[in-house]
Amino acid sequence: MAAIETDDLRKEYGEVTALDDLDLVVETGEVFGFLGPNGAGKSTAISVLLGYVAPTAGTATVLGSDVTEHPAAVRAETGVLPENVGVYDRLTAREHVASAVRIQDATEEPATLLDRVGLARDAWDRPAGEFSTGMTQRLALATALVGDPDLLVLDEPQAGLDPNGRAAVRDLVREEARAGTTVFFSSHVVSEVATVADRVGVMRAGELVAADGVDTLRERLGGETVVAAELVDPAVDLGAVRNTSGVTAVDAVDGSTGPGTETETETDTETLEDAHVAVTCGTARTKARVVAQLEETAGVADFRVETGSLEASFATLTEGARAGERTADAVDETGGGGDPTDETGGTDDATSEVASDEVASATVAAGTEVSS
Repeated sequence: MAAIETDDLRKEYGEVTALDDLDLVVETGEVFGFLGPNGAGKSTAISVLLGYVAPTAGTATVLGSDVTEHPAAVRAETGVLPENVGVYDRLTAREHVASAVRIQDATEEPATLLDRVGLARDAWDRPAGEFSTGMTQRLALATALVGDPDLLVLDEPQAGLDPNGRAAVRDLVREEARAGTTVFFSSHVVSEVATVADRVGVMRAGELVAADGVDTLRERLGGETVVAAELVDPAVDLGAVRNTSGVTAVDAVDGSTGPGTETETETDTETLEDAHVAVTCGTARTKARVVAQLEETAGVADFRVETGSLEASFATLTEGARAGERTADAVDETGGGGDPTDETGGTDDATSEVASDEVASATVAAGTEVSS
């Protein structure tokens, strides 16, 4: 059974389409990176998946429960870190987590969870109103872990964190995945997702424009791969290399720092001034053929492979994403707004604020219980 599955999921705000027939499957136990520029519809999707916003059309099931018919069941098994985190200023970090533990009838020790997310011990008994954005983010992550949820939904979890904090989040995601937890990781920071995700989905203006493994997307869209080789013999048949299936360009290289002028030789052996060559490959399989051909014609002393980046894939997929940002702006007029302290640059869309107020149920409910 898939942990998350949507079928033609659609959400409209008047004339604005925030989600456009989203078809998505997240398998149980995988780390799924949900990428997209601000305004692409990521937070709208999360709000619908958690039952906080009703879809206009289509269906969604999370952990086997229909999100429209059984939203409470979905949320009972899901730990959530919303994009815009709200805390009770007068409550300490320990009180927030302790109340969440009581409300969910869980058994964890608050200190264990606070330590796990890397919140400094001298902050555990300080009022949360004194916390920086990064400290608040760590506290919210601790409450998301209460009850050992089957699904973790992390919406921009790196927001406000320093490099050590971002590394801690990556480690925590890996730990949860090893324990069998499904992790749905939403972000617009490509590098952060690429280091932990098994698969990624890319959103643009409310549409899912790609969903695949990180390496597959990098290979498919991240630009061509270049084999840069140092040859044993500078006399090489570049024409034979050029005619290798999948090769799109062959460049003689002046030294080892980068490609020079492309050679025009098609079939004859040419002696290079420097025994270096750069061969651009259109597919991953071409790399092995190129190295074999170079070894046969001139011998290979050393080589390196320069692959296209996932950032390049993301840029390719989200070209024209300004349309998505305009969608977000239009929806924002219905009542959404960003946290001015949020380093992500504001809300993804109007419903992310709804998610912030309601999704952080453990934090908000904890405050109500302790203060009463």
